[in-house]
Amino acid sequence: MAAVNIVSANSSNVRHIRPPIVSFKPSMWADIFSSFSYDHQVQEKYTNEMEVLKKEIRSILMGAESARLMILIDKIERLGLAYHFDKEIEEKLKQAYDSAGENDDDLFTTALRFRLLRQHQYHVSCHVFNKFVEKDCKWKSERLSSDIEGMLSLYEAAHVRIHDEKILDEAAKFTVDELNKMLPTLESPSKEKVEQALKHSVHRSPLVLTIRFYISIYEREAGADGSLLKLAKINFNFLQIIYRKELAEITRWWDKFDLKNKLPYARDRVVECYLWGNAFRYEPQFSYIRVVVTINLVLATVIDDTYDNYATLEEADLFTLILDRWNLDEIDVLPDFMKVVYRFIMSIYEDFVLEAEKQGKSFVVPYYKEAVKEQVRAYNQEQKWIMERKMPGFEEYMSNAVFTSCTYLVFTALVPGTESVDEKTVQWLLSEPKIVISAAHVGRLNDDLGSHEFFRSLSPLSAPPIIGRAPAGDDDDDDDG
Repeated sequence: MAAVNIVSANSSNVRHIRPPIVSFKPSMWADIFSSFSYDHQVQEKYTNEMEVLKKEIRSILMGAESARLMILIDKIERLGLAYHFDKEIEEKLKQAYDSAGENDDDLFTTALRFRLLRQHQYHVSCHVFNKFVEKDCKWKSERLSSDIEGMLSLYEAAHVRIHDEKILDEAAKFTVDELNKMLPTLESPSKEKVEQALKHSVHRSPLVLTIRFYISIYEREAGADGSLLKLAKINFNFLQIIYRKELAEITRWWDKFDLKNKLPYARDRVVECYLWGNAFRYEPQFSYIRVVVTINLVLATVIDDTYDNYATLEEADLFTLILDRWNLDEIDVLPDFMKVVYRFIMSIYEDFVLEAEKQGKSFVVPYYKEAVKEQVRAYNQEQKWIMERKMPGFEEYMSNAVFTSCTYLVFTALVPGTESVDEKTVQWLLSEPKIVISAAHVGRLNDDLGSHEFFRSLSPLSAPPIIGRAPAGDDDDDDDG
């Protein structure tokens, strides 16, 4: 939470007090993307080169078996190339799963096969690791501790464990300890691989953020396939041009509102919001998802900063009321800065309605409208907790966090561009299934962890209750943004 409340909860004027304003740094990206010019010829050249290389890699992939197959699939995925070979990878993994009776002798291959199959939704028993442990699921450290690749593979496999898998709970602790012991003695590139893994496991990292790192690792590996490496580099450049094109369009969209000048209290974090969209889906065909996630997180950030960083409680309550009525004719009762925010919301909503109609998904419009209202109500509740210095109970906080996590706002916003989603899917989403609520809680709490150190640095007299905020990228002068 950016705003630091220094007003006593007993103050009779608390509803009229404007929170201390945090001055956010200007965007580090400035206008770098708005001037980008898309080059069709370069992309066509990359596409043609990739098609030639893909035929070669596809042939190698379809001919690979056993351990060699698992290694190749892992490299293809880590290099960001899996979307080129989706069907082939699924076919080969099904074959690997069907041959489950075949035992792998080494830890590296066993763990790699286990992780890949689980990540592709196959049920694989953790009992495949029984031969590597003593009684009580204790790992045979003397036999395994010198096996760097085996340790790394087991470490990654431990991240796809489920409840009550003691053998993998022990593996997670065991591998972290052993890898940290190994680290001072390792040389490049093994050292970088271990450092990266300990910082960001494969299963818990957005792939798009690690592709460049893994390319640099792979090109230093003995026996690296030249064609695979070349395809990875071309594909990386191909994707970067797509992302820059999308960012250019989003930046121009953002600039036309001129909110950087009209709402100086709000964060300008378009690129950071785009990274969230990119983490959803990095593949070129999912441009709609990246753009919509970006726009709606920018929307949430502007609303959040309006409540957190500028509006009084009285103004916030008024804005919440007027937005809940969803009537642009009532905008004149709002302060000028809130008129800007209201029009911004309505502009995004109008674009959403047009897209929903275009895609034959008009049924989602009232659900999206309600998601925006719920987002605003949740931010309003947070502001009351802070300005009135009231720490909510955990259950009450987490109930509100379902909305401040932006889960419903983003998920409903994605419907027009998601072909398989119908109204029944949206109704299921709104029925509060455990998987959706859990995802919202995890997102909210992960973001709150970033706020923790910021609030610990405040004096006990000035620090407000720790309440979360919408994601929009890190800032040195606020919590985690």
